[in-house]
Amino acid sequence: MMEEQENKILNLPNKLTAVRLLCIPIVIFFMFFPGKWFSFFAAFFIGIAFITDILDGYFARKYSEVTVLGKFLDPLADKILVAIVMIMLVKLGRIPVLMVLIIISREMAITGLRAIAASEGSVIQSSKLGKFKTIFQVVAILALALHYEYYDINMHSVGMVFLWIALVLTLWSGWNYLKQFNELLFLESRDNRRF
Repeated sequence: MMEEQENKILNLPNKLTAVRLLCIPIVIFFMFFPGKWFSFFAAFFIGIAFITDILDGYFARKYSEVTVLGKFLDPLADKILVAIVMIMLVKLGRIPVLMVLIIISREMAITGLRAIAASEGSVIQSSKLGKFKTIFQVVAILALALHYEYYDINMHSVGMVFLWIALVLTLWSGWNYLKQFNELLFLESRDNRRF
């Protein structure tokens, strides 16, 4: 029984999430140093981390290997990775601190709302806007980590364009999640008044 439980915890999706967490200190190391090669390797490991995010979700659904640990670790690993990379990008002077504060604050607020909803037995569903936000955020982070010119393309400029779009989507999707949360509260208070 114990071995079966251990195998369930150490399934492929959870191992991929662990790889993503292990990429974080490697990314931090490379982002401590200026220069094109350090930036390239930082972006490379950020890319690996995001690929593991796609794969762990795919394998968890395909093989029905969704675990409580996975549900907790997967979004946590994503948020830690995004927050740390953005903070490091601020340190390197590549993005404005206000944009990072807005994005990280929104992530924390929505995580909190989802936790409150879950404790009441409700689920705030992920929206398409939230998924688009994530795509633009990932491209922005990768381009800003690369920073320098590659094949005559200014990666910093590309990253900033994607980051501004991600910021708009961050605020828009955050507002939608807030509306969902308010609707859940309204429905719950209305149901309670019936009894």
